[in-house]
Amino acid sequence: MEKTPSGTSVGVDDPYEYAGLCDHLTDEGRCRYAFEYAEHDPEFARERREDEYRCPVAEDADWADCRHYRCRNRDRECVRCGLEERRMAHSDERPLLEEHHLSYSGELRSDEDAELSHEITVYLCRWCHAKIHDSWARIDDDVNPDPEALAEAEGRRSKEQAEAAFESAAERFDREE
Repeated sequence: MEKTPSGTSVGVDDPYEYAGLCDHLTDEGRCRYAFEYAEHDPEFARERREDEYRCPVAEDADWADCRHYRCRNRDRECVRCGLEERRMAHSDERPLLEEHHLSYSGELRSDEDAELSHEITVYLCRWCHAKIHDSWARIDDDVNPDPEALAEAEGRRSKEQAEAAFESAAERFDREE
């Protein structure tokens, strides 16, 4: 299994199995990175500009071949147990979901000597995140949400419903007296 720089597990053998479309890819198949961050890699930007900014790997989707590939999951649910995020506005409560990195810069590719700088992230609930890093658990395990996670999510759902409940001015006025 892949490891973090500190040696803990990331829960997968191949991060690219969980990789989706590149965050820099436009709907037209163009590379936004080469256009917006040309100063970071002028050679790459020049190559993309000469090819009308076409993404070098979008057609074959071998994302590992692009040195600027990045994929951050935007689905707000745990990829392991399916727990959905319930964020409380104006609250400093800890989120239910945390971003989990499947790859870290500095890893060496087996077929070349170049270092990876690819960011591949998914969301895990706090409970699954701890299990992945602290034990043998894997992201693709078929599990249900932890009972403590369900209780926390349900408590937040109850608070949301209480905040959204209609209370007339007369009811509020009577209560304040």
